Amino acid sequence: MEISKLVVLVVFIACYTLALSRKIKIAYASLGAAAILLAVGVLTPAEALLKAVKWDVLGIYWGFMMVSFVFMKSRMPELISNRILTHIKVEKYVIFALCALTAFLSAFMENVGVVLMMAPVAIAVSRRMQSDLLPYLVAIAISSNVVTTLTMVADPPSIILAMETGMKPLDFYWFQEKIGLGTITLLGVAVAMAVLLIQFRSMKKPVTVEAESIVTTKGASILFVSGVAALAIGPEFGLRPGIVGLAVGLIALYMGRSDFREMVVEFDWNSFFFIMGVFVVIHALNASGLLKDFADLVIRSGIDHPAVMMAFLIWVSVALSSFMDNVPYTILMIPVCQNLAASFGIEAWPFLYGMLIGTGIGGNITPVGATANVFACGILEKHGVKVPLGRYFKLSIPFSVSAVAAAHLLLQLVWM
Repeated sequence: MEISKLVVLVVFIACYTLALSRKIKIAYASLGAAAILLAVGVLTPAEALLKAVKWDVLGIYWGFMMVSFVFMKSRMPELISNRILTHIKVEKYVIFALCALTAFLSAFMENVGVVLMMAPVAIAVSRRMQSDLLPYLVAIAISSNVVTTLTMVADPPSIILAMETGMKPLDFYWFQEKIGLGTITLLGVAVAMAVLLIQFRSMKKPVTVEAESIVTTKGASILFVSGVAALAIGPEFGLRPGIVGLAVGLIALYMGRSDFREMVVEFDWNSFFFIMGVFVVIHALNASGLLKDFADLVIRSGIDHPAVMMAFLIWVSVALSSFMDNVPYTILMIPVCQNLAASFGIEAWPFLYGMLIGTGIGGNITPVGATANVFACGILEKHGVKVPLGRYFKLSIPFSVSAVAAAHLLLQLVWM
């Protein structure tokens, strides 16, 4: 192995080991890793800032966290939580309702924005129920990620697949006289949500809440809805998501100007800078050729049955996406899947679908596998709630594995 590749691999492993251990602030782990890669010349500062860092994601995060602050101050989350609790009588169904709404919204818009929108509601509900906040926010985060292949616009990998293959939105549901990727994903989502309900079966705390007259202000809610709408339709008009995030954040700062210092100081800078550093580390992993080496290894694996190869692609994608950004992985693996399918003399769709489902849902497995997970855990820590890896895995692994397994089975039955 070349020295540069070895350095990148060691730095990558060290970064994620420290982040998962949470022995130090996760921002220190990723920024330190990024600094090492820059110091040894693997990347230049210009590459790191202009190519590696996804400013759109950071813009959305900063902006909607500012909106989240004024949204909380508006008391609207209290009103929403009160209305939920007056209609649902058992706590486990409360969490289920929040997760189902999160999954639905995330199928059409940026999941980080959805998690940031739902977090204040979840916080208000858990406080009202006097319950542990961790299962609420972790469940919401993983629910936002489980729908990444449900629609063409749910997540960047789905858009990349459509662009590379010429798929249209409806092709995600019925394609070549068979059910498509989105329909297959829907089964996985349904199974995962059922598993979530089973996981929360012991949360039988009765909900005895009467409807209250809670006085709210509407400005933050209007800003929230407008921002989410702009995220959904803005790309159709060439409006970058990061600009939307920056704009709503500045408006929120003005709306909450009496609390300006608190908004700036209390912002989750730890998660923000962790994500910034991770973008640099993952870009270096791709730029060094390590991902291409992995792709070549898959091609030379010697697997001689298409069903076995599809299973390998699905589950190795789940494993790798637990630690890395799914966008460069998807870009790299699309031609690999096509070449592998050609070597078997079959169409590439089952390989492409399987790879995409694996990499989309696999990010749920660890707290650092998807941006939404990082931010949800950051919010928990800002509220004084530690996120032990064991407790996170207890929720994320059954949920994610069941979703992928159900989709895998249907994909095998229909497309192989």
